Amino acid sequence: MTDLRFAWLEITGKCQLSCTHCYAESGPRGTEGVLRTSDWLRLIDDVAELGAQSVQFIGGEPTLHRDLPEFVDRALGLGLEVEVFSNLVHIGPRLWDTFSRPGVRLATSYYSDDADQHEAITRRRGSHASTRANIAEAVDRAIPLRAGVIDVSTSDHIGQQRTHAARSDLSKLGVPDIGIDRVRAVGRGANASPGPDQLCGRCGHGAVAISPSGEVWPCVFARWISLGNILDTDLHTILSAERAAPPVTAGPSCWPQGGGTCAPNDEPRP
Repeated sequence: MTDLRFAWLEITGKCQLSCTHCYAESGPRGTEGVLRTSDWLRLIDDVAELGAQSVQFIGGEPTLHRDLPEFVDRALGLGLEVEVFSNLVHIGPRLWDTFSRPGVRLATSYYSDDADQHEAITRRRGSHASTRANIAEAVDRAIPLRAGVIDVSTSDHIGQQRTHAARSDLSKLGVPDIGIDRVRAVGRGANASPGPDQLCGRCGHGAVAISPSGEVWPCVFARWISLGNILDTDLHTILSAERAAPPVTAGPSCWPQGGGTCAPNDEPRP
């Protein structure tokens, strides 16, 4: 890869929620994996040196990693744009200060304007009120924010999901950037082994994802395609290796669940 522009850094597999469709299969029993803080700092240095313009910290729930503010500081200091994809269930004062820094964006998922329906998906009582309140707080603080409304109704048998009402609710809260997407058949969203039809066909073109175990993937949704492990080989060598490209498909864009180079109309997103 000679055109790296974006990296997903999956810094933890731990999450307060157990969403029924989670592509990373995250939850309260998840862990931070084997990568240490020093490993992540080195990786942030590496992706900047390799030419990346932006990074997205994901999980799990990235705000549960105690060193997220340090990671954000490191990325900003290297001139990278930063996005944190959070469920926004709990944000403390230190993190609000971090998120309010120039160059930082937030992204979140939202499922319904109805609390019971939202929480049937997240599997945590009270999560709707917490997320909604923190969305409002981010808007009040003028922190750039986007939200993805993920339609899981076909897989969860929850009835007619109120996706359009959710989008309207987000708009009323002042969220400027809202997308609607379907579930990816990856992780807990899969009924069978995932395949290339879940990918947009641009995997590995300008973007890379790194897991808590050190595995390097061409996309957060292409979790069965390992390019190598940074505990065995440095990132530059992994991305320089010649290998067959992932199969090109006519699948959907990674936006809004993903980001980076896979936004609609070929528009790069942080």
